[in-house]
Amino acid sequence: MRAEDVARTVDPEKHEARRLVIIDAALTCFAATGYAGTSTAAICRQAGIGSGTFFHYFPTKQSLLLAILAYGTDETRDWFAARAADADPLAVVEAYLDHTAEEMSDPRMAGFVRAVSAVMGEPEVEVALALDSRVLQDGLEPWIARAQVAGQVRTDLTARDLTAWVLVVLDGFLGRLAVDTDFTAEDQQGTLRDVVRRVLAA
Repeated sequence: MRAEDVARTVDPEKHEARRLVIIDAALTCFAATGYAGTSTAAICRQAGIGSGTFFHYFPTKQSLLLAILAYGTDETRDWFAARAADADPLAVVEAYLDHTAEEMSDPRMAGFVRAVSAVMGEPEVEVALALDSRVLQDGLEPWIARAQVAGQVRTDLTARDLTAWVLVVLDGFLGRLAVDTDFTAEDQQGTLRDVVRRVLAA
């Protein structure tokens, strides 16, 4: 059998499902023991796979971390794309805040943020985080600009600057979740919305 014939037998849905199982297992392990403290063997045990399967999908532990970050970036891009026809721009901004808080309610996320923070000096990780920030900026900024036109938010700052300040608030929110176990996304979701409303208030 030729290699191209073998390739045709791969079920894309099963392939992606297995890939997501490994990503989910890695998220659990990174959150529990940090990036340096997590071995590929531990991820394999969590995912219920052998090392051969792991390295078929991800050649290195770092490539798996980058895949998790890319998955989050793609999810952000898709979230905003799905709202292209929404009519209330400020409601979209606030819905994204709720979406973020709900994601951060996953008990693993604080540990994962700490794990990523420990390797932020790695060039590929920095590139991935910069892309994630840019995608979020590009997702939020048009809605904030529309909210300005609609008279829903202040106009003494540019939409770009206002978006930057919203990101400052979100970054601080995530950072606090990572270091304070008493500060939870579920409990602070309403306050997050209130702070951003005050930043944007007309």
